[in-house]
Amino acid sequence: MSARTTAHATWRRALLTLTATSTVLAAITLPATAASAHDGGNAGVGDRAITLDGSRAFPESVAADGHYVYATSIGDGTVYRGHPGAKKLEPFLPGGQDGRTQATGVKTTGDRLLVAGAFTGRFFVYTDAGKLVSAYRVPDTGEQTLLNDAAVAANGDVYITDSFRAVVYRIPAAQVHAPATGARRTLQVAYHLPDYVAGQSNGNGIVASPDGTSLIIGYWYSGALYRLTLATGEIRRIDAPALPSADGITRLGNTLYVARSVNNEVTVLRLSGDETRATAVSERTYPGADTTTGVAVSRGRLLVTNSQMDTYLYGDPLTSPVFTLESLPLR
Repeated sequence: MSARTTAHATWRRALLTLTATSTVLAAITLPATAASAHDGGNAGVGDRAITLDGSRAFPESVAADGHYVYATSIGDGTVYRGHPGAKKLEPFLPGGQDGRTQATGVKTTGDRLLVAGAFTGRFFVYTDAGKLVSAYRVPDTGEQTLLNDAAVAANGDVYITDSFRAVVYRIPAAQVHAPATGARRTLQVAYHLPDYVAGQSNGNGIVASPDGTSLIIGYWYSGALYRLTLATGEIRRIDAPALPSADGITRLGNTLYVARSVNNEVTVLRLSGDETRATAVSERTYPGADTTTGVAVSRGRLLVTNSQMDTYLYGDPLTSPVFTLESLPLR
């Protein structure tokens, strides 16, 4: 059995376990303010779909800057792009190019585009014109790998999660902004993470603090959040409600938006000033939510992926032949 097949089977078992406990998760009581903010009262108001022009898009992640919205295909590695407010994203970087046959986390920094390669263990840095700056591979340790998401610190360094290895990789800013030579490199481990469960998908979404001094990392399987202090390497679990199936994360100030794939919702959390605690503010969903793996903010709206990841992993018939992102009011 290939490493990719084994990884898919592992993820599927975890998905099924979490799905079986969905009724328990739904019974979790949120603060009164959270209940009043739940989208049960405003789902569909101001929502609009953004389509992706591809038959195997399976959009796992989404990112936005002042010029473009990007989405990545775990199905074939295509990177899609369109202007903010557009109703459709078109292929920008074709699937398979540069060995990019799968794509998960996507981020932008300046004139650079960062793309994680999922089960392939690859990571790519491109210019915003689509030229390959450099392509990375995980160290050859024989372990399974799932490069999942990336965050950019204030100094420009890039940090990357590996859901099957208890590490965070770092790419120095100088390499990120080096000339586009297509250099081949090996990712370097920057930090080791605690509480990894063998054989499960662990560290996933990752965001940097506004001042660039820390990272927050969400664990998919346990639903825990961790704060990593970059200067010291200290890693501390945040006092927060467990969020099983926590996937992509985006941050505005002290507010976290956490896409929860199996739960088909986005959980909104408020961080304390010292980032030691996080309180649930709301849980948001919408009609047609279909395995919400990625989340981003663009021009005051929340963009969420309808990845159909369960269909991709299981090989079941598509829920919809049209792949979409959802554009929602921020509140």
